[in-house]
Amino acid sequence: MAKITLDQVRHSYAQNPDDDLDWALKEVDVTWSDGGAYALLGPSGCGKTTLLNIISGLLRPSRGRVLFDDRDITDIPSDKRHIAQVFQFPVVYDTMTVFDNLAFPLRNRDVPQAQVDARVHEIAKMLDLEESLHNRASHLTADGKQKISLGRGLVRSDVNVIMFDEPLTVIDPHLKWLLRSKLKELHQQIGSTMIYVTHDQTEALTFADKVMVMHDGMVMQIGTPVELFEKPKHTFVGHFIGSPGMNLLPCVIENGYPSIDGHQIISAQKLDIPEVAKRVEIGIRPEFVSFTPNGLPVEIVKINDIGQYRIVETRHKNTTIKIIVAEGLHIPTADPKISFDPAYTHVYADGYILT
Repeated sequence: MAKITLDQVRHSYAQNPDDDLDWALKEVDVTWSDGGAYALLGPSGCGKTTLLNIISGLLRPSRGRVLFDDRDITDIPSDKRHIAQVFQFPVVYDTMTVFDNLAFPLRNRDVPQAQVDARVHEIAKMLDLEESLHNRASHLTADGKQKISLGRGLVRSDVNVIMFDEPLTVIDPHLKWLLRSKLKELHQQIGSTMIYVTHDQTEALTFADKVMVMHDGMVMQIGTPVELFEKPKHTFVGHFIGSPGMNLLPCVIENGYPSIDGHQIISAQKLDIPEVAKRVEIGIRPEFVSFTPNGLPVEIVKINDIGQYRIVETRHKNTTIKIIVAEGLHIPTADPKISFDPAYTHVYADGYILT
């Protein structure tokens, strides 16, 4: 296990980068504590896999350093970093038994057979593979093969970090929640530093203690799932996390508070807007919007009944505002008005949070 530090890491695939667009990673400066569970979350092409390859040693960053436990390992090759990596598509030796697949990394390192036996059985028990140990891997389902791939990452006790690169992509949806739960359980049992790369917010938020949200090669925010949900530091984070995502409403600032068409909205705190700001918006999640007797007038456009709650799509002039309404609560049809919970009402200038 190791503390991992990325010290002003930047990377470009261009030979002579001279433009901001030339950088796949614009700058990453972060420290992950020893034994933590972390996730890199963002859409395709945001730089997640590039960063993972830099940590694993498959790529050398164009700028900056990579440190394990404060030791600079930027120029140390991948096979000397003691890293286990689980990929999107399971790497399994079909002609081998499940036992031999799990034992393979240990035998390659000349671990005594008694230790191999004990460790393989320990990991097999964690992954519910004990009954399959003497079966050929070719007979397993896709989720069973991915369990083997996970097991090979977990079986070594000398790894500094275990990295997962979209490991559940090929798993059937109804089995994903089982493996997500299993991964969280394994981290609690083993305590290794784990980094999980995904574009799926559910996977990231259920697995990780802290999530790093990325977009266009930049780190938009690092925080706990609660912090990312309740106080997104950028409108991209608010949009990307949550279903539906955060509402964004154009506004002006009057007497320190946002105002929409003359309707003052009380935000988390009084504020001043930078003079250079080109775009000012209120950000409010649908969970924190409610129908009230007095407030911002809207018209109801559509109601989607999800079961436990309803997503009500409303409109104020040209702005769409979505509201989550619990089952059984009344939705007004005549002259509906809405209000926002001040504690979760944030103001953004050119995408970045002010409150």
